[in-house]
Amino acid sequence: MPVVIRMARAGTKKRPFYHIVAADSRSPRDGRFIERLGYYNPLLPKDKPERLKLDLDKVKAWMVKGAQPSDRVMRFLDAAGVAKREARNNPEKALPRKERKAAREEANKAAEAAKAEAKAKADALARERAIAGAEKK
Repeated sequence: MPVVIRMARAGTKKRPFYHIVAADSRSPRDGRFIERLGYYNPLLPKDKPERLKLDLDKVKAWMVKGAQPSDRVMRFLDAAGVAKREARNNPEKALPRKERKAAREEANKAAEAAKAEAKAKADALARERAIAGAEKK
């Protein structure tokens, strides 16, 4: 029986509230669970301590028994210092399409050309001023 530590939604419509539970991975999200480990209220501001409550002793005990936390619960545990969450890479699908990539490269080239042209104009103006200043003396 693979056990997972995950969130089960318990709020009303448009008022989410989640219980953090240890459950059999085959049971439904909001269905049967083994033990309630805490809660999470996303509607509260991030600085409120009532936003997230976890019984860390129970969580550690379940993890020792082999329970796997979900991605979101792993974020909470990482913030609490219980478990280390490894950084994730964006998948290949997240890369922009070829057309967007080509358009971005063209825009970058145009911006670099405009920057070089502005620098050349500024240098020419500086030279003219230096020459005009030398002629006055």
